[in-house]
Amino acid sequence: MHTKEIGKNLFQVELETGGFKNLICSYIIKGAKTILVESGPTSSVPKLVSGLKELDIRFEDVEYVAVTHVHLDHGGGAGTLLKFLPNAKVLVHPRGMPHLINPERLWPSSQAVLGFVSEIFGKPEPVPKERIIPVTEGSFDLDDGAKLRVIETLGHASHNLSFYESLNGGVFQGDAAGTYFPEFDVVMPTTPPPFHLGAALASLDKLISLKPTVLYYSHFGKASNGVQRLKDYKLQLQLWAKIAEEGARENQSLEEIRDRIIAEDKVMHQLADYLKSHRIYSRTALGNSVQGFIDYAKQTQAKQSA
Repeated sequence: MHTKEIGKNLFQVELETGGFKNLICSYIIKGAKTILVESGPTSSVPKLVSGLKELDIRFEDVEYVAVTHVHLDHGGGAGTLLKFLPNAKVLVHPRGMPHLINPERLWPSSQAVLGFVSEIFGKPEPVPKERIIPVTEGSFDLDDGAKLRVIETLGHASHNLSFYESLNGGVFQGDAAGTYFPEFDVVMPTTPPPFHLGAALASLDKLISLKPTVLYYSHFGKASNGVQRLKDYKLQLQLWAKIAEEGARENQSLEEIRDRIIAEDKVMHQLADYLKSHRIYSRTALGNSVQGFIDYAKQTQAKQSA
């Protein structure tokens, strides 16, 4: 079994993308009208489909696929998934909608940023325009009078959405609150370029104001103490920004700035050996996420000197 119940009417699906456990998961809010949160990448759609079967959910009863953003690991599989779900529509930010309809630009840009990781995730297929609902706010009905509320949480991406579910008081935040490592019970930044620190911090304030009891990470799983984790993540982003800004002023390389982050951020110090040995995280966490802060720091300095 690769599904597990994590709350009232709520299930987590281990997608085992590329054979990696604890990398990417989707969530299923089961009810009279079922909602999926995150399609995951194209290569993992069979696992999500089998998860629906495992929970005895009829494909025609899935009403929405809520996508936090269109990066391959979160929404890349939406077009493929909809082939199995005849009545489902995709909830996505308006700025992400064009890339679902026509992923021809998304795919090469993903290949450029992710390299071999993009091949593990798989090429996205188009989503029919009529099956997309663009949203930045609003709510959708769940069972027992509960709601799934949409919150615009920019920063990680210019089109990141989070979803607050009132059944359990939890938030699906996509990548707005980082990557969770359940085996270590810690969170690290997910900040590939182009990263916008101010927007990311404002989004975290939005999520904190909801007072979530738990957070549901797409990478990876349910984590308790939601508000404190969000506050800690704000501090972590600010620390990385400080290190990147100082490094940029001193013309330090990505590797030098990365090593300073590992030395000064106790979470990264704890994770360093694991990340360096992981085929995917060695590129995304120790490369792309650090580069996002370097680019942000350089852009900030350019504006200040203009």
